[in-house]
Amino acid sequence: MNHIVLFEPEIPQNTGNIIRTAASFNAKVHIIRPMGFSMDERSLKRAGMDYIDLSVIHFYDSLDEMIKDIYPHPLFILSRYGKKSLYQIEASDVSEDYYFLFGRESSGLPKDFLLEHINETYRVPMRPEARSLNLSNTVAIAIYEGIRQQGFFSLASQEEIKGNDFIGKKHE
Repeated sequence: MNHIVLFEPEIPQNTGNIIRTAASFNAKVHIIRPMGFSMDERSLKRAGMDYIDLSVIHFYDSLDEMIKDIYPHPLFILSRYGKKSLYQIEASDVSEDYYFLFGRESSGLPKDFLLEHINETYRVPMRPEARSLNLSNTVAIAIYEGIRQQGFFSLASQEEIKGNDFIGKKHE
């Protein structure tokens, strides 16, 4: 299973979008406090829509607590300071739990943590003049790479809600 870990998220709309992405891709969300908003915030609920009810969300009070809890599972840290491409990760074993860690919107992850874990730190390739991507977009790119490697395990490959032949049906 894939897990999305957010370090001290600050923007409720981003977190709502990430929760929606996680629910759609059958991933769990882990949030390291403090957050810059409340889980009751209207903008979070609007961005997350009804997917928040489909999501499993765990909370931690520190980065250390989260690291101890997930050990020994693979941890992929995403940062603009990563020395390796996201596409160098190995996440193909569907029986394994993979954790994708993302920093806060304004300042990322603590520098000392990144230095200590530089071998597990990756970046999304982008043009040199670009500073960063939006957090929810980066999460979607990274988690999708994991599920792509897993052959889209347990995800629908056709429209299930309205039916596979919905666009061919006559609607009244």
